[in-house]
Amino acid sequence: MAPRHVPQRTCVGCRTVRPKRELVRVVRTPEGTVELDPTGKRSGRGAYLCPDLSCLEAAVQGRRLERALRHPVSREVLEQVRSALEEIPS
Repeated sequence: MAPRHVPQRTCVGCRTVRPKRELVRVVRTPEGTVELDPTGKRSGRGAYLCPDLSCLEAAVQGRRLERALRHPVSREVLEQVRSALEEIPS
């Protein structure tokens, strides 16, 4: 039997390719709000981050998160993502 396909995604912070399940998804919903997507299934444009604060900082500093979502990201949303990443065990 052939091995099962594992979807791969690229972190917008460190640009490493990892399995989709190991990354955290941030989504811009069709309504225009940016929020964390814990299920990975919400409709909208998504960007993936490693569950590491350094990747979030790199994505924000280089404006790569905003470019990937094609939408500005507010400080409140960044704080929500930062607090959610701090809760994830490394």
